[in-house]
Amino acid sequence: MAAQYVLGMDLGTTSIKVVLLDSQSKTVTDSRAFPASSDVSNEDAEHAKEQDPARIVSALDQCMAALPKEKLNKVICIGVSGQMHGVVFWKSRTGCKWSSGDAGHTFIPQDVSRLITWQDGRCSSDFLSSLPKPESHLSVATGFGCASIFWYTKHRPALLSEFSVAGTIQDYVVSMLCGSEDCVMTGQNAASWGYFNTTNNQWNMEILKGAGFPVHLLPVPVESGSIAGRTCSAWHGIPADTPVGAALGDFQCSVYSCMRDKADAVLNLSTSAQLTFAMPADFTPPIAPDPVPPIAYFPYFHNTYLAVAASLNGGNVMATFVGMLTSWMKELGVELSESKVYSTLVQCALTQPNTDLCVTPTLLGERHNPTSLGRVSDISPTNLSLGHVTRGVCRGILANLATMMPPQMLLAAGVKRIMGSGSALSRNEVLKQEVERMSPLPVVYGEDVDSAVGVAMVFNDKLCKDTARSISHSVYCKHVT
Repeated sequence: MAAQYVLGMDLGTTSIKVVLLDSQSKTVTDSRAFPASSDVSNEDAEHAKEQDPARIVSALDQCMAALPKEKLNKVICIGVSGQMHGVVFWKSRTGCKWSSGDAGHTFIPQDVSRLITWQDGRCSSDFLSSLPKPESHLSVATGFGCASIFWYTKHRPALLSEFSVAGTIQDYVVSMLCGSEDCVMTGQNAASWGYFNTTNNQWNMEILKGAGFPVHLLPVPVESGSIAGRTCSAWHGIPADTPVGAALGDFQCSVYSCMRDKADAVLNLSTSAQLTFAMPADFTPPIAPDPVPPIAYFPYFHNTYLAVAASLNGGNVMATFVGMLTSWMKELGVELSESKVYSTLVQCALTQPNTDLCVTPTLLGERHNPTSLGRVSDISPTNLSLGHVTRGVCRGILANLATMMPPQMLLAAGVKRIMGSGSALSRNEVLKQEVERMSPLPVVYGEDVDSAVGVAMVFNDKLCKDTARSISHSVYCKHVT
């Protein structure tokens, strides 16, 4: 049988990645990644965190153009994952325009807003407290899609009136690939917006209507793992009419790529940080949100849930530290690239295996405790070297996560090992050392542990199951006949 492939893509906060998964061997044959470089400033809104969808799609095009053309025309399904919580708006009929060139058919965003990301801080505690209570086990926080739409309804209603559809950035890409006039959204992404009941897979429509929310913008909920549609045109050599999966959450796909057993916990350290394990199959989340505990229950697949300690502070803390030092040196008349500064910091910390400097690196607060910011203590003349400070920052990132989900909780849940994943963990040996220092369980680092691989695996597994079901049905029909 000729080789066939599933394309997996992840539209992350800082980078875009695509992979080709051989459908038969279930192995990744090709992988490409490019920086998103999509952050844009908004001088009109303090604490805004926005990105340009056109730059995200451009980085995606770069990734696709770097994949082997002879394999792209053998793609049998496309899976898309991406950063959760964020929201982007577009016009249903004119959200993009298609063009053809050396790379084949591509689409160019138009009539689309900026992406308001999960890092957006415009919704203050006072603003959030003024919103109606959701009928969901998940609380609503700043940067969540529904909270951002509420904010725009109050402060920028004219912008909302320009658009007819809303979704995450991954939902937007799926809609454009399929040529859809509306938007479908899986429970994974919908739950990340807030005001979504994961038990019945429905929006809190009456609550939102009563609060003056523009409910016409809400996507249509669909099951995680379902097919959203088919490509409306050939795209980078992938044939038209290729099935496209409804977009999934990057976190769930990252877990799917590496959780081999229910006794596995998964630690993901990328821009942010998450530690998770699978809840029993019969677990049902509470009816109402409890904003105090740092553990949330994210919808996974087949009506199951993940217990998650989701920290806002992960690789972005190291990135902020690097940016601070780079800026200081520039003011002092020395210019170094951030990549050079980063690698130097890691090397310094590797020569400093311990430190008594205590760094609490919660620069962004946490969703369960937004007012608790970062601090440094136990400072002395002997622990101010780059090695000490970098070691302290890395240790603090893991210590913060451990306060949210203590090792005792993992042991009580029957967890036997931790699977390490994420870009920050893969490029920083110091973070790996600190993970192993704090964990009473063995830590395993797998290859191809990421969201792009995970979403390809999800839809490849779906194709395999559908094929097996079809064959079984055919055999049954012949037998009956």
